[in-house]
Amino acid sequence: MTDWGNYLRNAIDASDVAGVSKVQQEGLEGEDAWSAHLELFPAVQRVLNPPFINPHLPKMYAVCRDLRPYLASEDMAKLLYLEGAEYARRPKLEIYPGSPPEPRDGATLFSHVQEAIRSRDVKSAALLFDAYLRQHGARELARRLLLLGSGYLVETLGHSLSCTALILREMLARKDQDPWPVLVLLADYFIKGRFDVTPPLKRRNAATPALSDIMRSTTGASFVDIHHTITLYAIDRVADLLTREEQAHLVARWLEWMGEKEPREAPFEAPKQIACPGYATFYRHYAALDAHALLPLVVRLAASPDGRRFLGRFLVKGLCDLYQGGYDPHYVTGLGAALWMTEKYPGHLPLVASALRQYLDFLFRQLGQAQKSGTRAGGGNGQRAG
Repeated sequence: MTDWGNYLRNAIDASDVAGVSKVQQEGLEGEDAWSAHLELFPAVQRVLNPPFINPHLPKMYAVCRDLRPYLASEDMAKLLYLEGAEYARRPKLEIYPGSPPEPRDGATLFSHVQEAIRSRDVKSAALLFDAYLRQHGARELARRLLLLGSGYLVETLGHSLSCTALILREMLARKDQDPWPVLVLLADYFIKGRFDVTPPLKRRNAATPALSDIMRSTTGASFVDIHHTITLYAIDRVADLLTREEQAHLVARWLEWMGEKEPREAPFEAPKQIACPGYATFYRHYAALDAHALLPLVVRLAASPDGRRFLGRFLVKGLCDLYQGGYDPHYVTGLGAALWMTEKYPGHLPLVASALRQYLDFLFRQLGQAQKSGTRAGGGNGQRAG
């Protein structure tokens, strides 16, 4: 472990928000900052966000992997500080120390995992998660937990799937890390949410949603609306873990949750072939929380591969530069979903414009309300504890 990784893990565990600021003061950059981020993995799995039961912060940590390619070396310390401060200022889940014991004799079935969730004992459930992982593999455990979580989208604003998917995706990517903290976190989450019945597969011909349905998802900028898009992003990020029929089932559950929501395109002008605006121009509108002025600029950037790289960097950098403590984690997860949309559907600019408008309207409204009230814009949304 690097000195920085160890320092930040200790600061997060001690809820030392001021201590986390050292990463900016010392000018940590590039791969050193990213290595420190990676070493936060076990500490981040403990971070809670009460009164909401959903593991927003470990999910935010996973989304940072998708933001990394957009950032220049000098940007990394700011993102590391933002996320580290958010982890530090929140309460922590107990992670039972030591390595879990060897699994019990005999095959561990997923029905045993579900029974353990019903027992409402976190450690026992985590041990069953671990036994199933050891016997069947991490990918199979992830697949079964995703299908289990798919039954509770309405109650959780999609978090039972989106949080689970992105946290598991990061766990699978981290072969250098012990998965035990993730298993404890998800055991705690599934017990709190009472996610213990896997729904039958919903039949659907297409494994991917229609563009018209994606447009419906990106319409509106309420907490519910942005969760439609975040959940679709998460479904896409775990598509390789599922069969075609299972992927179609997740999409069908997502569509069922979204209901009869009507689509509405975001008005925009066709991008002109002009030079990319500088960050100063972008940030002037961003800091003013002016989505109307910013939308034509960001859509123009989204129209080309080079522009999308600038767009991703500007949006992450702007979020970090505006940070004064106390962000809602959806500011980061929503950004990950919006940037995913620009890369997934680059040939459908009305759809991209709608996704970007949704995110900016959501973000700026939340930040504006926090500024007016003189409070920080922290918190979350979704199912409450109990």
